[in-house]
Amino acid sequence: MNDRILIIGSGLAGITLVRELRKRDKAVEILVVTADDGSFYSKPSLSNAFAAGKAPDALVLATAAKLAQDLDVQIMAGTFVLGIDAARRVVRTSRGELAYGRLVLAVGAAQLPVPLAGDGAPDILAVNDLADYRVLRQRLAGTRTVAIIGAGLIGCEFANDLSLGGYAVTVFDTAAQPLARLLPASAAAALRSRLEAIGVVFRLDTRLARAERAAAGCRLVDAQGGATHHDLVVSAIGLRPNLALAQSAGLATNLGIVTDTFLRTSDPHIHALGDCAEIDGLFLPYVMPIMQGAKRLAATLTGAPEAVELPAMPIVVKTPACPTVVSPPPAGRAGRWEEESGADGLRAVFRDAVSQQALGFVLQGAYTRERMTLAAAMPALRPC
Repeated sequence: MNDRILIIGSGLAGITLVRELRKRDKAVEILVVTADDGSFYSKPSLSNAFAAGKAPDALVLATAAKLAQDLDVQIMAGTFVLGIDAARRVVRTSRGELAYGRLVLAVGAAQLPVPLAGDGAPDILAVNDLADYRVLRQRLAGTRTVAIIGAGLIGCEFANDLSLGGYAVTVFDTAAQPLARLLPASAAAALRSRLEAIGVVFRLDTRLARAERAAAGCRLVDAQGGATHHDLVVSAIGLRPNLALAQSAGLATNLGIVTDTFLRTSDPHIHALGDCAEIDGLFLPYVMPIMQGAKRLAATLTGAPEAVELPAMPIVVKTPACPTVVSPPPAGRAGRWEEESGADGLRAVFRDAVSQQALGFVLQGAYTRERMTLAAAMPALRPC
């Protein structure tokens, strides 16, 4: 009987799982299939590498050959997965069929396409992996002005990074504030003010309609007909999980690939981990949930099933102009923000409307040193 663990994807989720598996089982056969070159790097570092002076090659932490040797794992780089035959437990790839005993989908998420008309839309760059980042660095050469579409987490991080790198950055968003889904108005205003102080320009409450090619750049036209010219346009409007492979296998999908708390999909021989997974109704495309999930899934795959336990895991926003940590309250819960602010920053705690229990928080500036204390007081996302 084939007991091979086949992992599709060599990002943080896939490689962290390999490391956790090797802690528990030195002998089990592990095969990683990936469309890229298999190099391991920190994806969150992409949005703050420029100001740190790190070239794309400097972000690589280990090559595929080094990982294969250190972890005793086979890595099939440059291999495209075409489909999954769940009945036969076979993955169809550009290099032939591969059988598995257990299959893990760590296929991540892709940037949402920019919904703009115009001949300039195909030129808009989305940065979702190291290959994209290499292109960004190449296209920044000789560039002075950069437009970023999207004032969310990644958009604000790139705005801070590129502004510190000497570029004139303009951020567009349909929302009235940056990080609209994460921050209360006062914290968003503080973030905006600090980013504006280093030169970032915000064009909020603005719906872009067209991107038109222009001499040495792109002309962005909004819904009211106003136009601005930029040397380079970067999209950061959000991610959507890669679901095509799961759907080819007949797996249940929703926002992500549907799993239970053991990261099992609707097929007991297939698991999902990382930005592609929706864990018991939760979609958490952040580093700490991936690390927690990899550890639990390694236990499950080596015969000691462990459900994923998710304590409150604050999100660190990498905007040095305004250091920010967020632990979002549960979606849909009624409540209010209690805020304390001063010259050194801001603390905001979200309390339930009835019980007054603290359900989330935002810390900025000097208050960010309180993140571990406040995180310990937050309710778990899943029982610990």
